[in-house]
Amino acid sequence: MTQSHVSSGFEGWPPAALEFYRGLEADNSKAYFTAHRAVYDDAVAGPALALLDELAPEYGEGKIFRPHRDVRFSADKSPYKTSLGVMIGSSGFVHLDADRLMVGTGRYDMSPAELTAYRGAVDAPASGEELQGIADELRADGFRIGGHDAVATVPRGFDRAHPRAELLRLKGIAATRTWPADEPWVATAEAKDRIVEAIERAAPLRAWLSRHLT
Repeated sequence: MTQSHVSSGFEGWPPAALEFYRGLEADNSKAYFTAHRAVYDDAVAGPALALLDELAPEYGEGKIFRPHRDVRFSADKSPYKTSLGVMIGSSGFVHLDADRLMVGTGRYDMSPAELTAYRGAVDAPASGEELQGIADELRADGFRIGGHDAVATVPRGFDRAHPRAELLRLKGIAATRTWPADEPWVATAEAKDRIVEAIERAAPLRAWLSRHLT
């Protein structure tokens, strides 16, 4: 894990976590982060570490993404991320900011080799129809299906009228479930149950990707 803060049992993210990110959005500076570092450790990173500790037996060791942005090649030189990113082993991820809690699973971005394999599997009738069914069921359950980016039209070499054109256009695919960050249960242990439920509900997508991308 990326933090050494000692954690206790997971009890959700308190309102102070959302206040921390609202303040960081208004003043994304080292001075603000330093002045509120204890809030970050206790209300943001601490609960995340506690969550990872509790989920590790089932999902393996996870990690918290560092709060600093890599600004070397960015026009935006804001030094800090205005959200928390957590990897739940290799099974899912959690995003928390001032407005939303999001849980997802899949391949948000793909390497060129993975993308080639993905498109071939989407094009093939059996595997492609299976993925379409998985995506349709997840959408019906309130998930969003998408990725880091998508091409404007069906990729070269595929029928422009392809029945799974939307899936072919994606350059990554993940299922994400989002709630308002100020839902009362976000600040309770119930948040873990919601996170696990979303990860498990999207397990068919992970299984499909594991079969066709590796």
